[in-house]
This record gives sequence, C-alpha cells and structure tokens, in this order.
Amino acid sequence: MITGYPTFWHALPLAASKNCATFAAFMLAVDRVSIQYGSRNLFRDLSFTVRAKERWSLAGPNGAGKSTLMKIIAGIEKADTGGIIKAKQTTVGYLPQEGVSHKGCTVMEEVEKAFDDVRQLQIALKEVEDDLEKADPTSDEYGDLLEVFGDLQLRLDHHDLSKMKPRIATVLSGLGFAKKDFERQTGEFSGGWQMRIAMAKLLLQEPSVLLLDEPTNHLDIETVQWLEQWLRNYDGAIILISHDRSMLDNLTNRTLAFENGGVQQYSGNYSFYLSERVARREQAERAFKNQAREIDKAEKLINRFRAKASKAKMVQSRIKALAKVERIEIEQDAATVDFRFPQPERSGQTVLKVEKVCRYYGENKVIDNFDFAIERGDKIAIVGVNGAGKSTFSRLIARIEQPTSGTITEGHKVGIAYFSQTHADELDPTKTVLGTLEGSVTGGATGNLRSLLGAFLFRGDDVFKSVSVLSGGERGRLALARMLLQPANFLILDEPTNHLDLHSQEVLQRALGDYTGAFAIVSHNRSFLDPIVTKVLEFIPNEAPKLYYGNVSDYLEKKRADMDAAAVKALPSSPLPSGKSVGKAAGKTSAPIATDSAANRKEQRRLEAKAREERAARLKPLKTEFSVLEADIAKLEAEKEQLNAKLADPEFFKNGDDSASAMKRFSEVESILETRYSKWGELSEKIEDLDEGK
Repeated sequence: MITGYPTFWHALPLAASKNCATFAAFMLAVDRVSIQYGSRNLFRDLSFTVRAKERWSLAGPNGAGKSTLMKIIAGIEKADTGGIIKAKQTTVGYLPQEGVSHKGCTVMEEVEKAFDDVRQLQIALKEVEDDLEKADPTSDEYGDLLEVFGDLQLRLDHHDLSKMKPRIATVLSGLGFAKKDFERQTGEFSGGWQMRIAMAKLLLQEPSVLLLDEPTNHLDIETVQWLEQWLRNYDGAIILISHDRSMLDNLTNRTLAFENGGVQQYSGNYSFYLSERVARREQAERAFKNQAREIDKAEKLINRFRAKASKAKMVQSRIKALAKVERIEIEQDAATVDFRFPQPERSGQTVLKVEKVCRYYGENKVIDNFDFAIERGDKIAIVGVNGAGKSTFSRLIARIEQPTSGTITEGHKVGIAYFSQTHADELDPTKTVLGTLEGSVTGGATGNLRSLLGAFLFRGDDVFKSVSVLSGGERGRLALARMLLQPANFLILDEPTNHLDLHSQEVLQRALGDYTGAFAIVSHNRSFLDPIVTKVLEFIPNEAPKLYYGNVSDYLEKKRADMDAAAVKALPSSPLPSGKSVGKAAGKTSAPIATDSAANRKEQRRLEAKAREERAARLKPLKTEFSVLEADIAKLEAEKEQLNAKLADPEFFKNGDDSASAMKRFSEVESILETRYSKWGELSEKIEDLDEGK
C-alpha cells in the first residue's frame, strides 16, 4: 500500500468545491459549518473537502465536537449554519459508537439487508421481463422496455450477486462470528455483538464515504487487525474517530484536530499531527513575538510624538494602522497532568499462583485445568477473541468469582486493586465527582485531585456534578480514577481505555510505566499496551491459554510467523522421481536425502525471492515517476493558490491586463492539474497492485 499522499489532497477553496466536474475525486465538502450548544461554540465556519480514498481522522478530546460533526455529515443532526455538499453519486454510511440493536431475524438475514438495493433491482428486472412477454414486439413500448431491461441488467452484473453469500461469510468471520452464529437470532447477541452486525452491514454496503465513530470499542485485538486491513483496501473515503493510536497511524492520511475551541487540518496521520502541531506552535510563537516587538515600537512612536502638533497627522495614521492589525493569539496548552500511583508495599516474589483452575458455566468450559503464576513486577497484557475467557480470568484472580475447581493463592503481602466497567455502577450516587475521589485519597497519592480529574475529562465545574447525573462513560472514567488512588501492588484492569481519549490514555500509560507493582490488563489497544507490558497471555477458545514474552507487537509478529510456518508445512508433498527409492536397495543403504517438505520450503522461498525481485524491478520506475509527478502537482498547487489569492482581491481587477492574464493562467493550471490528478490516480493503483502482489 502507498503510505504517502501528494500535497494536493488539501481542502479545496469553497468556490472550487462547488464545481465537482473540475475534480473527479471529489466526494463531499463540509461548507462553512457551525454548531453551538448554549453559549459554547464547538466549531465555527468549518470547511474541508473529502476526496475518494482519503482517510480522515477526527482527533481531539471527548466533547470537542467530533461525533457531532460526523452526525452532521451523516444527516442525523443539522448544523446551525452551513451545510454538506455532496457529489451526485456520493453515498454516506454511518456507524455510531453504540445504541444499534437488531431483532426478529437471523444474523445472516439481517446482514443480507445490506443488499436490499440490489434485491430491488432484481425485482424490477423480473417485472420488466414479465412486461416484455406481454408487450407487442413492434410497439414503441417494447423498445422502451428493452432499454430499461438492458440498464437494469448492466447494474446487476456490476454487483455480481452470485458472490453475495461468500462476501457476507468473509465479513462476518472477520468480525469474529462463528459459522454457527450465522443462523442464530440477532436478539440473542449482546450490545457489542449488535454493533458488529451493524458494522458488517455497513462494510458490505460499501458507501462512497464511510463514517466510523469508535469502531474498535467492542472488538478484540485480532478483529481490530482484520478491520484495519479491510479498511486499508476500502475503495471509498473514510472518516474515523478512534482512540486507538495504532489504527490512526496505520490507516489515516489526513487529520482534523479539534483543540482549544478551533479546528485545524493536518496532511498526515496522528503522529504527524502531533509533531506538526509542535512545529506550528513554535512558528506561531515566533510570529507572536515579532508582532509584539513591532506593536511595541509603534506604540512608543505614537506616545513620543502624540503631543506635537506637527506630527499629529502621522500619529493619527499610525494609530489607525495599529487598530487594523490582527493580533496573533497563542492558545495555552492544557497542563500536563503528573499523576503517579501510590507507592505500593513490596510483595513476595510470587504475587499469585493459579493451580489446576477450572471455570465452567453449565456445559461451557471457559477455563479448564489452567496453571499459571504471576511474579513480582510482571506487566501482563491479557488478549484473545471475545468470549475466550479474558474477563472471566480477571474476575477469578481478583477474587470476584470463585473457580469451579482448582486453587488461586495470593503471595506474601499482596494487595489487589481491580477495575471493570461494572464498578461504575457501584459509585455512591449522592456524592459529587470530586467528593468521590476525596474519600479515596491516601498519603501515597501524589498530584492535585482536580488535575487528575481533568486528565479523565472532568474539567471546570464538571467536578461538582452529582454522580447520579453522569453518563455510563463518565461513571466508568470516575471509577477508574478512584481505583488508581488505592494503594495496591497488583492491579487488574479490564478494558480501562474504552472511554478515555488519547490524552487521558497517555496519563494512565505514564503512571503504569512508573508503577513498581505487578499488573494485568485486558485490552485490545496496541499502542497503549506496547510501551508498558512485557508478557502477553492469550486466551483461545477450547484451548489452553498461551504465554508470549515481549509486548503486543512481539506477540502479533510471533503469531504471524507461526501461521506462515503452518502454511508452508501444509504445502502438498511432491512425489519422488520415477525409479528412486528410500531405504535399502541391492543390499546397500541409500544416502540420506532431503525430505519433501524441506525441498518444498526451499523451492517456495526461491520462488518468493524471485517474485520480490521482479516486483521491485517493476516498481522502481513507477515510484520514480510518481515522485516527479507529486513534485509537479505540489508546484502547480502552489501557483494555483497564489493566483486564487490574487483573484479574490477586488483591487487586483483594476489592472485589466494583469487580471485577464491571471484568469487565463488559472484556467490553464486547473486543466493541467486535472490531468496530473488522473495520472496520479493511475500510478497509485499500479503501485498498490504491485505492492499487494497483484
């Protein structure tokens, strides 16, 4: 896949965005959209353009307006001012964070509804066929019916319904459904699985613009990987809200950052946005200091000559000029929260010992005869598909549940703190947010409580809210903050990042990185886990859990290597050449020969190496041409931007010759750019196909 995109993938000027014919890749434009709640402006006069195959991320703290913007684009909410401009054939599909439910049919029947439009084409085609049989072949009506029939047939051929069932099976399996689940009633599934059903329908509908609001919240780590790969190959544009930094970095190439009451565009992924934001701030600070110096000089000059009648005209001119200066303002970054866990008491070497533990629910053997030991200082990630036993194991070692059989033994001086989303329901509804934490402070907890609450998105007067009025996500964040204040040398955290934005995740991540006790975390968030864990415990349905050393990336790499080795091992063996035999012949022992599987592996590696060399040889000239083309496009875009600025100035049109020349050149540049864009798209597809081995 191509990871770099040319600089022309910037938001178009509004005047250009309305002329869709000029830009073949145009999908939709957000046109001067503003939204306000009470006295608070979420954003004002926001404009940007989305083109085919662009991957946008909406970044920023919770409550900044990301989901609101997505709902406006989806047509669910209405902007106070402005609106959405769509190309004629653009379709928009939206997946909310939660709240979707299905009932009354099987999973397969529900997902097949993604093809309802195609089914309507089938019905229409059948009706036209029936009308053709009844119509007079010599009549005008018959000719009209034939034309309609041909159009419907072409549209159906494009969709290829013969592949509908296999495509549905591929998507459902990728999202974690077993084949036996396909015929289960949708009403039997929990909220997280209901969201997966909705996601399956949306992916199969293949809208031109795909809007995904926190799509990984209810997914396990393997399903997140599958979804990321599917989205990489998606033909339409994608707008994504996610707190999974790995997904944002691996998938997106444009970032819309909601910060300090404004919205800024960045032409790169999340990591690019973070580094570019620092560079922009440094540039703004330099401009602010330069402007301050100039203003100071002007004010001193005004004050010096203000009393002199001979300088009155000059002073008044300077005062007017100074009043027109647009003052540069520097937004203050939120202070970095320095939170540290209470220093835990040192435990014995063995924190917890699990011996022959079983946990059954009726006939369902979730954990069966499991032995495991957690040592002092262990940093463990608990991963696996949903339903494999991760949360069950967490509750067992937290002593919330008892095993069906077997023993769990705590080590010397072990203190356990446990967090799960259910803890949110145990908060005292009569207390305030701040009061909930004040009752949990110990001498070892460092840092200001209000700063800690700010890190978990309770800011300003939010800390005085009653727990009874908090949403489910807010109660979950408060329960996590309260737990972190408890002195313990073994932490068990079940999906702690589900309701945290990226800034809050970083606060928790830093605190866990400095923590001297042991912890076990159930999570699918790779970027959160990677810097802080040293072991990965994978739970697998109907198998014993497996332990991997290293972080989550190491675990995934080892899994891929194991799968590749299994695939090579499964290659069919080649028969021995005619007349050859193994063993004794004519009274002599034959020399040892390579096994068929080893020979196959060697030949497979040779063929793969040859294919890579051929692909590299074909890619090199294409990539060279691609780089030259990108540079050319960037140059033309810069020229177009300069011309656009001139043509937007009414004063410029007072010079007839210059303005006529500029307008002519603007049309020429637009025409050249359109050709370059088309060429760029062709080269992109060729390079992508070669990268993917097509």
